[in-house]
Amino acid sequence: MQIFNSSQRYGTVAKSLHWLTVIAVSLAWFLGTFDDIFPKGPARASAFAAHVFAGLSILAILALRLPWRLFDRPPAPEVSGPGGWIDRIGGYAHLMLYGLLILAPVSGVVLQFARGDALPVFGFFEIASPWPADRAFSRNVKNLHEVLTNGLVILAGLHIAAALMHHWILRDNTLRRMIPGLGGRQ
Repeated sequence: MQIFNSSQRYGTVAKSLHWLTVIAVSLAWFLGTFDDIFPKGPARASAFAAHVFAGLSILAILALRLPWRLFDRPPAPEVSGPGGWIDRIGGYAHLMLYGLLILAPVSGVVLQFARGDALPVFGFFEIASPWPADRAFSRNVKNLHEVLTNGLVILAGLHIAAALMHHWILRDNTLRRMIPGLGGRQ
């Protein structure tokens, strides 16, 4: 088991933080987007609590992931295909993904406060809203939160498409080196 990244592959920590982020984003987006499939009452309240938990988990994972990425530099992009401009687009896409991974959950926290509601923090304690409920403000923040989360999911979909393009069209190791247990060719 390789803990740290090498010049050719991602280490266990980077892979784990990546896939935990994928799970948390998927869960938060699904529960936030399809909350109306749950009947009103305890089921919907539990789904909302899980949505908040997943959103806060994204921030907690990022609090580990960003310093880890700075400390344990990722491997260089695979040398395949056109290179140059594709690598730059990939770099910008990663920056936008990280930005949306921060902004989407933070806007959710602001939305909770704009409704005048306390923020439950992993079931351990709550942070009281710093201001009273404001319907107009919360509606605007809700719209922003939806745009940010949908943008995150769309960009993640493009990220997946790029990984599949690397795997199936360019036939390089980009996808394999992020999948646990594979790591890519040496």
